[in-house]
Amino acid sequence: MSELSFERLRDWGLLLACNLIWSSQFVLVKIVQEQMGPVAATFFPMTLATLMLIPIVWREGKLHDCMPKRDVLEFILIGVFGQVVAQLFITWGVRFSLASNAALLMLALPVSTAVMAYFFLGERMSAIRWVSFALAIGGVIECSGVDWKELDLTSSKFFWGNLMIFLSVNGSAFYNAYSKKLLGRFSPLQVLLYSYYAVFAFMLPITLYTEPQGFRNLPHFNLGVWLGLLGLALLQYFLSMVLFLNVLTRLDATQAALSNYLIPFFGVLIAALYGERLTGFMVAGGILVLASTLLVTVYEERQRARADSKAPA
Repeated sequence: MSELSFERLRDWGLLLACNLIWSSQFVLVKIVQEQMGPVAATFFPMTLATLMLIPIVWREGKLHDCMPKRDVLEFILIGVFGQVVAQLFITWGVRFSLASNAALLMLALPVSTAVMAYFFLGERMSAIRWVSFALAIGGVIECSGVDWKELDLTSSKFFWGNLMIFLSVNGSAFYNAYSKKLLGRFSPLQVLLYSYYAVFAFMLPITLYTEPQGFRNLPHFNLGVWLGLLGLALLQYFLSMVLFLNVLTRLDATQAALSNYLIPFFGVLIAALYGERLTGFMVAGGILVLASTLLVTVYEERQRARADSKAPA
């Protein structure tokens, strides 16, 4: 196996790990919301993740005392319109919509990322990417658990919930694409930490105003809630994001985003561990998603390497 193929397989493995972690988010959020509201359930674990990142970035000697105003504004941009919109709106949105609506709207994430990568990064869709997207969408529909009879995207009853979920999807897409731009000047740990600074500054007053009881109840959280908070902080907002941003330094944003179609498949597997039914169609759909992700992360790079080797020196 060539060095390039090995690197791409490694990146594919890291993307698998990221999406496996992300698929557990809904379970952990459900646990922590037993004793706090959606705003606090977003603010507290992201704050813990920020505190985890500070000493690591400091030890690497990459903690900036001051930063150009342009960079500050860009980190505020991805922190507020990326992380805050993505995390807070999905937590709110699922309360005012149907699970099937959310599952279907989440299919737009890689597509939204591809659109934003085109405008912010100049990335273009190749033929192999279109094929991979088609395979992945077909596979994820098989295993995402969308209840087509329950689906209702037009009812005014679910309008605000659907809108918040859609905005959350685009917030994630914006963060993925714009972070790639910043990774040219900052390390993955710096991008994550500085964007979390913006999240903390923006979310603190909102949490104090809307859910002050969350702070008063801190000493009374049970062990399950604390474990849920630590799981969200360590896995969702720290480890998975560091891994994803590291992969993003080597892959196009569109390539990395395609792996997000693995989240419903892993979610189905996790649900099966809790006794929910796992059908053959779900397994086949998951295999299709895995194949499409591998196709775009490995095959496309091999084709690009062959083209480069044939180009005149």
